[in-house]
Amino acid sequence: MKISIIIPVYNEVNVLPMVLDRVMKAALPEGCSKEIVIVDDGSTDGTSELLQRYKELVVVHHSVENFGKGAAIRIGIRKATGDITLIQDGDLEYDPNDYIKVLQPLVDGKATVVYGSRFLGSLQGMKFANWLANKILTLTANLLYQANLTDEATAYKAFRSDVLRAMRLRCLRFEFCPEVTAKARRLGHAIHEVPIKYNARGILEGKKIRWQDGFHAMWTLLKYRFTPLEQPGPESAAHVAQGTSNSA
Repeated sequence: MKISIIIPVYNEVNVLPMVLDRVMKAALPEGCSKEIVIVDDGSTDGTSELLQRYKELVVVHHSVENFGKGAAIRIGIRKATGDITLIQDGDLEYDPNDYIKVLQPLVDGKATVVYGSRFLGSLQGMKFANWLANKILTLTANLLYQANLTDEATAYKAFRSDVLRAMRLRCLRFEFCPEVTAKARRLGHAIHEVPIKYNARGILEGKKIRWQDGFHAMWTLLKYRFTPLEQPGPESAAHVAQGTSNSA
C-alpha cells in the first residue's frame, strides 16, 4: 500500500531540510511504501532552489505565485498516486514519528478519514487565543456535522485517497481544514481521531496563519453545511494553480 505525503510549503528554507529528513526517516505501518509530494507555493526565500537537491527523491511542483495552502494541497492531491493521502505541514510543529498512529486505522480498513488530535496527545506552546479558536471551530463542526471531534483544525489529516478525490475542493488558504471536514461528514464518513504530539511555533518563527483565518474557517463550516455538494470534476494541477477564479 502506497502512502502519499503532501507537503505544501511557502518560504520554509530554514526548516524544510529538517522536515524532509524527518519525513524520509519516519516509519510507516508494515507493508507500506512512501511517496513525498512537495508543492512549493511561490516561495521567494530560496525554498525553490533548495528543493532542486531533492528532485530525485520527491515529487515537486513549483507554483509561479503564492496562491495559498489550500490551493497547494489541491495541487498535491492531483499529483499524488498513493492509496492513502496524508497532509504534512512544512514546519516542525508536527512530528512525523506519529505517522504510524495516524495511518494504521486506514491501513487496517478501520477508518476512511483519520485526524491526529493535539488535544488528545501532547500539546506544547499553543497561545490561549489559538487554543480558544481551535475549541470554537471544533465545537461548531460538532454541532453542524455531528463530527464528534476534539481537534477539527489539526494539520495532520489522512484519507483513503478515493475518499479525498470524491470531494470537489474549493479552498485557497487555510480553509482546507473546515472544508474537508464538512465534506467528509456530508459524504457520510466518520472521522477517527488518534493522539499526536504538537509543538507550536510563533509568527517570528514563520507561522503564517492569522486571526482573520479563524473567521474564514467559521464561514466555511457554515457555508458547506447548506451548500449542495458538487461532484468532482476533471481539475488538473495546472488548473488549480492558474484558475483560482474558479475557487469560490
